[in-house]
Order: sequence, then C-alpha cells, then structure tokens
Amino acid sequence: MRHVTLWRTHSCVPRSHSFERRAKSAKLNRMFRPTLLLLVLIMALTLSAQTPHRARDLHVPFDGNPGPLNAITDVPGIAVGHTTLISGEGKLQQGTGPIRTGVTAILPRGASNPTPVFAGYYSQNGNGEMTGTAWVEESGFAESPILITNTHSVGLVRDTVIKWQVNEAAKGRRTMPLWSLPIVAETWDGFLNDINGFHVQEQHVLSALNGAQSGPVQEGSVGGGTGMICYGFKGGIGTSSRKLADASGGYTVGVLVQCNCGRRPQLLIAGVPVGKEIPGQTPYASNFSPAGQELGSIIIIVATDAPLLPQQLKRLARRATMGLARTGSISGNGSGDLFLAFSTANEAAAVQGGKDTVKDARMLANEAMDPLFEATVEATEESIVNAMVASDTMTGIDGRTVIGLPREELVKVLRKYNRIAQ
Repeated sequence: MRHVTLWRTHSCVPRSHSFERRAKSAKLNRMFRPTLLLLVLIMALTLSAQTPHRARDLHVPFDGNPGPLNAITDVPGIAVGHTTLISGEGKLQQGTGPIRTGVTAILPRGASNPTPVFAGYYSQNGNGEMTGTAWVEESGFAESPILITNTHSVGLVRDTVIKWQVNEAAKGRRTMPLWSLPIVAETWDGFLNDINGFHVQEQHVLSALNGAQSGPVQEGSVGGGTGMICYGFKGGIGTSSRKLADASGGYTVGVLVQCNCGRRPQLLIAGVPVGKEIPGQTPYASNFSPAGQELGSIIIIVATDAPLLPQQLKRLARRATMGLARTGSISGNGSGDLFLAFSTANEAAAVQGGKDTVKDARMLANEAMDPLFEATVEATEESIVNAMVASDTMTGIDGRTVIGLPREELVKVLRKYNRIAQ
C-alpha cells in the first residue's frame, strides 16, 4: 500500500495565543477543506491510474497454473527490458512527432550469460519481419538477445545489438563471435506514431538491453508495444506463464507478446464474443482501404526450461497459433504473425567453440510434450488479453485516439455469459 502525505507542519505557540490560534485554525479549516478534499481525490485517482491491471485482477477465467510472476521471467535466467518513447501531440510533423514507440529486449540467459539457446522459429503469416531466423532455422540456436520494435526501426535496432555485443566483449562481460545475426522483430505502429520519423535511436536500444532484469514485466503501452493496437483496442506488450505439474516434469513455460493484430468483431476473451459486445470506436481498420482489412501483426516469444531440441521448439512455437486463435485471430493477409520458441536447458551443449566438438544434450521424449503444448496455448492466450487489459486509451498523430479495453465493460460482458472466475 502506498501512502501519501499531503503536508506536515510543526510549530511552537505560546499558551497565551492558543485560543486565537484555534480560532484561526477553525476558520482556515472551513476555507481550505474543499480544496483539501479535491487534492485527496486527485491523488487517489492518480494512484489508481498508476496501478497496473492484469486480466486475472478482473477475474477473467483462464486454464492452467501460472508461475509466481505469471510472466516470461518465471523461466529462470530470463531478463526483460523496455524503452518507451512518448512525446508530443497534435498534427503529424514527420521527424518531430507525435512519438508513440519504443523497443523491448529479451535476454534468454540474462545480461551476464551470452551462451546461445536452442530455438525454433515458425511463421504463421509472413507479412512481417524477424531478422536472424534463417540462421535459427539452419543452426537450431538463438545466439543473441531478442528485440521487438516498430517496423521501420528494425535495421537500427539490429545494428545497435551488434555494437552492444562488441562493447560488452570489450568489457570482458561476454564473448563476441566473428559475426552476429541478431534477432529483431517488428509490428507496425504508424497509426499512432510518427513511424517515418525514425525516433528509436541507438541510446534507446542500449537502454533496453542494459536495463533488462528478471522479476515482474511491465505490460501494455510500453517498449516496442507503445503504439500498438489489438482487436481495435489499445494493445502492446503482454506476458504470462504456466508451471507444469511435477508429474509432467515441473517445467515452466513463459510467453511474451507484442500484439498489434485483429479486428474488433473477432475478439474473444474466455470464449466470450467481447468484440461484438463492445462495438464502436474502432479507429484502426476503418481508416484504411479496403475498409475492414486486417493490417496488424503479432510477435510471440515462447520460453521454457524444459530440455527441448530445435525441432521440438519449432513444434512449441507452432502451438502459439492456437493460443492466438483462442482470442479470435484469423491471421489475416496483412498480418505478420511470427513466433520464436527457445529453451534455457542444455546450456553445456549450447556452448560454442572449445576443443570438445561432441556435445551431449538431454531431450524430452516427444510423447511427454503435450503438457508443454497446452501450457503454450494457455499462456499465449492470457498474454494477449493481459496486453489489452494493461493498456489505457492513447491519442497519437493527428489526434487519432485508440480506446483502451474498457475494464468495467469487460467484466459486465463476462458476467453476462457467466464467465467470471470465482
């Protein structure tokens, strides 16, 4: 609980003046009481607005057992960082703003451990970009941090990751390979952001990388998700996790999404047609030709500590499509739906170089993977809903406004369908 002290005074008053002081105090109380009440109300509303919201806070029912943080960082070692850029308002002035963008960084083994991770990539619909995936497909490894930004900032972000690797190697904090093919993904934020102003700069990427940490992950309009739109509501970054039962290995699956996909009528939450129940104020699809065409995208990153090999991780990445489908998406022609899964297990087998050219790796039997598939589907669905629940209404270029998913209305709709968790 956060406590706010409006003011505190200390004084020493002679006894002879005490009656006069009490009279003056009473008069001042009558004069300033309305102002004081207004200040308290304003501060209460401000603190309420700063309180993060998650879908489970609204009693949205989800299947599965989340980890302690219900975030991708429940997988041990993973660190996440955001740089969020929000400035300006009014008419678009290319190169000046308004700016509604940013960058998100995921470090699979944290900042201090550059060891690659086994990885698998899957493209559900390829109208988008995730650099470095040709080598992921060929080698079975993800050898760099994973970054997510807006469509027109991919190149700068990619180059900055290499500079960061070089600088970290020079400081003795990691080894630098002869060449680097960073993994950088994107979704388009040009409805709210001055995307052609190229506002994501080197220092912003470095800030996300250097600021990455374990623990709770910020959601909503932060990092790469700052200017994103999901099912006609404000979208952005969302995350969730699932902890498997001991009988299934006790492994953890964590998911992080940057959601910028879907049309309002498609939206399902907990199986309820929320998009149809909360119509209107859909600024996105109706503003482009042909009207109603889906133009968004979604990036889904799946992480686990289960000992999976690259082909198994590709299978895991495919299951993200089913979590996405649970929220109503059809992966439209204009959508870039790109998914990457990685495992933090088998670290010794992933170490590159050295005299030992034969590596031993553990592998979960294929017939034991169903609980991981289920966890991926569940955590993906919840991550997408978390991204929307956490996002507030945002106004960007030319006064364009995208409303946040109305939380009270969402609860009413779920209650109408008897889908409120007890």
